[in-house]
Amino acid sequence: MYKAEANRAVDVDEEAFNDEATETVKKVYWWHDKYRPRKPRFFNRVHTGYEWNKYNQTHYDTDTPPPKIVQGYKFNIFYPDLIDKTKVPQYFVEKGDSPDVEILRFSAGPPYEDIAFRIVKREWEHSHKHGFKCTFDRGILHLWFNFRRYKYKR
Repeated sequence: MYKAEANRAVDVDEEAFNDEATETVKKVYWWHDKYRPRKPRFFNRVHTGYEWNKYNQTHYDTDTPPPKIVQGYKFNIFYPDLIDKTKVPQYFVEKGDSPDVEILRFSAGPPYEDIAFRIVKREWEHSHKHGFKCTFDRGILHLWFNFRRYKYKR
């Protein structure tokens, strides 16, 4: 499944995303003597695009577009060898080291270590209609979300 996702072509508005947050403190797990702790495999994508607000419509056009902004993320974390298959992996959003960044941490349990990524700090769109997906199926945790778009009204 990992190879199929890795070989899939990247869309025009997507890029590979591997900005993993590193931890300075090494954790010792209660199960480390029985199982060898390891990081899960992952394949992530960042959804980028243009924001055509009134300012950008006035100052840019399709020949000279505005700067691309991050519009959402797709996280695919692979947990094929979970010991407790009834326990679903979880994600946590933590405060980042700068005001415009936050840490997205994934935790699954033995034999996998936690894995964390730095993402842009914006409000998520939690509607399935707008692309939110959080499922754990066949050993793969899918977390897909887009950021909320605000319509300007006077």
